[in-house]
Amino acid sequence: MSLGKTASLEVRTPEGISFSLPLASPISRAVAWLLDGCVIVAIIFGISLAMGILATLFAGVPVINEFISDFAQAIQVFLVFIVTIFYGITLEWLWNGRTLGKRLLGLQVVDERGLNLSLRQIMLRNFFRILDVMPTLFYLIGATSCLLSKRCQRLGDIAAGTLVIRRMKLPEPAIDQVLAKTGYNSFSGWPHLEARLRQRATPEEAQIAFDSLLRRDELDPASRLSVFARVADHFRSYAEFPEEATLGLSDEQYVRNVVDTLYRKSVVV
Repeated sequence: MSLGKTASLEVRTPEGISFSLPLASPISRAVAWLLDGCVIVAIIFGISLAMGILATLFAGVPVINEFISDFAQAIQVFLVFIVTIFYGITLEWLWNGRTLGKRLLGLQVVDERGLNLSLRQIMLRNFFRILDVMPTLFYLIGATSCLLSKRCQRLGDIAAGTLVIRRMKLPEPAIDQVLAKTGYNSFSGWPHLEARLRQRATPEEAQIAFDSLLRRDELDPASRLSVFARVADHFRSYAEFPEEATLGLSDEQYVRNVVDTLYRKSVVV
């Protein structure tokens, strides 16, 4: 893999739906890490400043003064370690595989098998970052691993089974053209389930649902039924609407409701 070129991750869901995700290049990952590094330095500076103020306030207490004098360097090293590691763990867990730098660059950590990212994976890949921040041989190994890996994986990614992908911003499709004859969206009576569907569906999955409607007339009847059955089953796993909302809906009508929910009410970005 070259520095500026990205490969793609092919993901196939259990329902048989396939889509590809572009992998982040070493350059984009490096820029994201530099941005995160600036945030980490600012956090460490703020904590150090607060500790300095506290040390000044308690300068007259012999025990505290002696402790700070003896362990000042150890405290600084420990502080750098804690902030560096738990900055990544906390944000990647809360923001679904993203830190501030990754969000700004449109990057996201994902499971290499297309499964949900687990806390164990997030912790493992971030604890391996200890090797990356070392300025000696370990740093060289981590950087070399990322550059030479076909999927741009550093040591932590390989150990945790994760990849960093680049989320593409998809243009808003011609929804009115596809849904011109669509009637009432029966999902609209359950806004909390619609919100859950929007939260869980990726832009790529939303595009698959839209494309299936756009190209439905190009399919023979058997293929059309099969495609919409798979797409509908996939989105059913994200949000289970009550029987009142789905009674009498064909798989194709179900997908129409999904597209209407994802695009007309809140475009997936």
